[in-house]
Amino acid sequence: MREKQSMLNYMKRYWWMGIAAALFMVLEVSADLYQPGVMAVIVDDGILGGTGGSPDIALIRREGLKMILVVALGGISGVLCGLFANLCCQNYANDLRKASFRRIMHFSFAQTDTFSTGSLITRVTNDITQIQNFVMQFMRGAVRCLMYSVVGSWCLLSLDLSFRTVVWIAIPMILVFTALIIIRTSPMFAVLQAKLDHMNSVIEENVNGIRVVRAFVQENREKKRFEDANQSLVDTQMKVLVLISWLRPVMNIIINLAIVAILWIGAGRARAGAMQPGTIMAAVTYMSQILNGMMMLAMIFQTLSRGIASSRRIGEILKTEPVIQDGGAKAQEQQTNSSVVPEPPVAGTVSFRGVSFSYPGVRARVLHDINLDIRAGETLAIVGATGCGKSTLASLIPRFYDATEGSVLVDGRDVRQYPLKELRDKVTVVLQKSELFSTTIRDNIAIGRPGASAEEIRAAAVTAQADDFIMQQPDGYDTAVAEGGMSLSGGQRQRIAIARALLRRSEILIMDDSTSALDLETEAALNRALSAQHDRMTRIIIAQRIASVRHADRIAVLDKGTILALGTHDQLYESCPVYRDICDSQLGQGGMTA
Repeated sequence: MREKQSMLNYMKRYWWMGIAAALFMVLEVSADLYQPGVMAVIVDDGILGGTGGSPDIALIRREGLKMILVVALGGISGVLCGLFANLCCQNYANDLRKASFRRIMHFSFAQTDTFSTGSLITRVTNDITQIQNFVMQFMRGAVRCLMYSVVGSWCLLSLDLSFRTVVWIAIPMILVFTALIIIRTSPMFAVLQAKLDHMNSVIEENVNGIRVVRAFVQENREKKRFEDANQSLVDTQMKVLVLISWLRPVMNIIINLAIVAILWIGAGRARAGAMQPGTIMAAVTYMSQILNGMMMLAMIFQTLSRGIASSRRIGEILKTEPVIQDGGAKAQEQQTNSSVVPEPPVAGTVSFRGVSFSYPGVRARVLHDINLDIRAGETLAIVGATGCGKSTLASLIPRFYDATEGSVLVDGRDVRQYPLKELRDKVTVVLQKSELFSTTIRDNIAIGRPGASAEEIRAAAVTAQADDFIMQQPDGYDTAVAEGGMSLSGGQRQRIAIARALLRRSEILIMDDSTSALDLETEAALNRALSAQHDRMTRIIIAQRIASVRHADRIAVLDKGTILALGTHDQLYESCPVYRDICDSQLGQGGMTA
């Protein structure tokens, strides 16, 4: 996959922009370094007339014109440098952000939970911004620092070698002090990003759960949680900023001391008649440029520390292989060479063969040795106590998770042999919590089939018992849905989700407690509409209500991760005490005939 490449490889497409930015930076800095020498000539030979002569106006005009042209060239080069550097960095960050998001979209549920939603948001936004800032600063600052330090030192020493002592003392002082600050702050940046992760997680939880917070009057508690997370972030950030705040004042002190030393040496040389005032002015300017370049280098190292911490976090995303991978040719070959004879393909069949499952990092098994065959076009219901593994069993079919042991077959083929898109085109899942997006009702229904016609969309909504309430909305099917579908009731969201699943026309429909918010009359009408369809799909219904499953072709009773019984409603009521207890608790004694 493209995302597996090094983060630096994402820069390859824009290498010419980076080179262009560096070349224009060379021109800009060259213009800056050219000016002090010209100014020295203007002062010494033009204004002072060399060694005591009269001012040379022609020389002043000539050299002044050169300075203006060089300054203009340097300014234009600076603008072009900024332009190409921004183009390079923005495109680089854009590609990196898209690659990270693509990788996240292929993570399994367990991998997403391991990173946490808040952390993933921070990494794709703040961390990539930190990397972008470092690349930008490095692209513009590295050339500037190098030229100011090396070329500037050469220019300064070419004026008079007596300035070398100042250079040899000032530059090492800045480098040593910068190294001390970077060593102290570098470990803090990873901690800082982790604190930001936690704060974003608190925000994300409260925005998504705001109705629960208000229903239980927990606003003050959640404010306190956010304040604690925010204060922890601020405290860590302050420690970093306090250390970094020492850089500029200490460097300014070193710069000013160096300039004083240049003036003191220059004054002594001038008294001896070995140096002119213009040369002293040029030396002061060169020294300022050299030390300012070193200060910029310190800022680059500081940004580098933050960028390294962020690049490691992005690298974790890009290097994390999705646990659920497409079934490839090698896997198919293994199945072909297997001693197990594959079942003949029948569209809409599902089989569990000795399936056991435990969640990653958890030893306890959720499912134990499940063996079950679901026929094409059959409606199979799964009932059982909360936490017995009903939803987990269904989630193995579209490979939201992979079975720990055994195999799950769809159309006679192990689900691990399928390309994920092909498998998930066969299977549609409707969850109890209906996730809707902030777009129109029409677009929410058509997510699985973007090219569906208006007639097909409405037909699916009619079957899902959603058409009546949709037509009562202000703009019908073009009514905008609030974020998360919060402008609709729970039952309305569920019916739109069911319509979305029906429009997709998959072979297998899994309804995971997806009618829990519907009244019994609406649910009964939905079941009648589904049964009346000619191209009847295989349905797997997970429900808590016996009224939702009693008319299924067969019902599987799941208890502590194993299938306790399997049969029709009447058969189970007679033969399965667990099922009979569930029926009696919901329908009263004689629930079989209620």
